[in-house]
Amino acid sequence: MKIGIDARVLMDRNYSGVSEYTANLLSEILRQDQKNEYSLFCNSFKHQEGRLDKWKRTNSKVIGTHYANKIFNYLLQKCFRRPRLDKVVGGTGIFFAPHLNFLNVSSETKLVVTVHDLSFLRYPEFFSCRKNIWHKAIGVARLLKRADRIVAVSENTKHDLVEILKIAADKIQVIYSGNNFLAAPLGDAEKNQFFFKNNLNPGFIFSVGNIEPRKNIGGLIKAYEDLRKRRPDLRMQLVLAGAKGWKHRQIFKTWKNSPYQEDIKFLGYISPSEKATLFATAAVFAYPSYYEGFGFPPLEALGAGVPVISSNISSLPEVLGQAALLVNPFRVEDISESLELILSDNNLRTNLIAAGKKQAALFTWEKAAQHYLELFKELDEKK
Repeated sequence: MKIGIDARVLMDRNYSGVSEYTANLLSEILRQDQKNEYSLFCNSFKHQEGRLDKWKRTNSKVIGTHYANKIFNYLLQKCFRRPRLDKVVGGTGIFFAPHLNFLNVSSETKLVVTVHDLSFLRYPEFFSCRKNIWHKAIGVARLLKRADRIVAVSENTKHDLVEILKIAADKIQVIYSGNNFLAAPLGDAEKNQFFFKNNLNPGFIFSVGNIEPRKNIGGLIKAYEDLRKRRPDLRMQLVLAGAKGWKHRQIFKTWKNSPYQEDIKFLGYISPSEKATLFATAAVFAYPSYYEGFGFPPLEALGAGVPVISSNISSLPEVLGQAALLVNPFRVEDISESLELILSDNNLRTNLIAAGKKQAALFTWEKAAQHYLELFKELDEKK
């Protein structure tokens, strides 16, 4: 069986979200399957195929084109619907796209597309005008209509596909993501330097994710302010890590207007080792997002042994189960009261940490890769 994979997302300089998903899934698929042939497609104006050398095996190769991304996406793929990506990589029976993107494949090739979430349709106001135009230009409805099978990363995402895009439920298969592997934490000297540079004190409230409205960082800041006012004895920092996303200005305005501004730390993008170090030294992980297709950060926190507060909507209850305190993200007081509870009740903390490790262990890349390989085999046998 010849399988093509759209690996363009793996060309990102820094991995997060979908790129981490693709990297972990592909590594496990190639570990399990040495029989089928894989062709990884990439595109870059410069010759940067070497970025994908990690996934080269005896049964996998990397094939790239060298167009400017705007020309490739908007002119070639959107307007002319050429080149056919399955043909570029030498012909495949199945082409797998681990993310919504500009792509066209031949009619005889089976197409599998993974959908992580439909936040851009559910909450378009959370995105910039440019990002909304990008999503519309892809032609999501047309792409998913063309797909032979759609993979949803949660039942919540499947529900949205059926409700919003009217896709038949039997065309959608739910395959849960694995829990991302945490890197080794920083060594003592590097940790001390990192903490000194950012003026951090161990035992903080931690959150990680792109700085954008959907993550409800403004609400978390307000909840932190409420907690500090009610419980001045709980004087700990709020540490926020993640790259700047769209519409972040209001978030930073909320921070600058906070009476506790000095104790709220924005770290920007952090390395995997820095993230592991922050998990290891945090008192609680807070993730009151308005919408998630799956929700990697709180699941990572569970696996790292950090008690978690997260939202009670979208996919988060499905992924976190009973192992986290779930709150209404639209109610600042709910977030604040849950923070107080988890920081004050040692028995609750102990129980959540134990339950969290068990919950995190349910989600593995091994199982995810097995389900994908079964799906590829099923589609191949239908020819």
